[in-house]
Amino acid sequence: MTIAISIKINDGVVLASDSASTIIGPDSAGSLGVLSVYNNANKVFNLRKDFPIGAITWGAGSIGRASISTIMKDLRLAFRGKNPIHQDWELEENNYSVELVAKRLKEFVFDEIYGPAFMDGPSQKPDLGFIVAGYSSQYAPMAEEFQIDIKNGICTGPTRIRALEEIGLTAGGDTEALNRLMNGMAGELPKALQDTFKIPLDQSKKAMDQLQRKLRAQLIVPAMPLQDAIDLAEFLVDLTVSFSRFSPGPPTVGGPIEIAAISKHEGFRWIKRKYYFDRKLNPRKEFTRMGQKATEE
Repeated sequence: MTIAISIKINDGVVLASDSASTIIGPDSAGSLGVLSVYNNANKVFNLRKDFPIGAITWGAGSIGRASISTIMKDLRLAFRGKNPIHQDWELEENNYSVELVAKRLKEFVFDEIYGPAFMDGPSQKPDLGFIVAGYSSQYAPMAEEFQIDIKNGICTGPTRIRALEEIGLTAGGDTEALNRLMNGMAGELPKALQDTFKIPLDQSKKAMDQLQRKLRAQLIVPAMPLQDAIDLAEFLVDLTVSFSRFSPGPPTVGGPIEIAAISKHEGFRWIKRKYYFDRKLNPRKEFTRMGQKATEE
């Protein structure tokens, strides 16, 4: 499992996640379960260097032999015009949209990789989700977010998460800790009411929706500074990591927290990021773009 969070406010959007990657397979008795948990997966991505667009992912950590991180880097090459199969996908600085980027991601990941990989695979196919967020090339007062969900081999989206002027939080993966904190109740409450008090499931869900509207914690304010949105995202990821750690079973949410912030004027900026190499041993290439000095890793 994982936790992936997108927080949108007036000043921008924050993307944050943990780094756990869970390997699931048959154990010695033949039952499906957690075989191992690795804590160095990449789930936050800049989709085009120096462009204010990014993505987060949750669910499956790989498709076939390729990790989602490698697949995202392949897509980033296409957005730079470096993929010979998709040279027409190169993003032009003054002519692209977040929605187009989300559609390309769905086409690349689901249509070209996920679909063929699991066409003749097991009946139960892995779930995978993405949020693509950022600013389109044409002037827009606020960021946009689009969600893509792949569940048991069926893809929906990209779907606009909220209207342009709206703010809010969207999370994917293991959201139980967030549900309890922000909505005041566990996600399994409707089933518990049905099992314990024989309340029909449809009635308990309606009651739960009404209770959530009254109990929901209002942690996000439209005019909150971007730094406070960053702090909130880190807190919510860390909360989920600790919740997973102390819950029964393997800690399937964990590892370093990665955070990126995207704003209208500063663009995509890493706030927290892990490296598997010593950066001092890997000097960065400097180049000039739009009259400004930049670096490429």
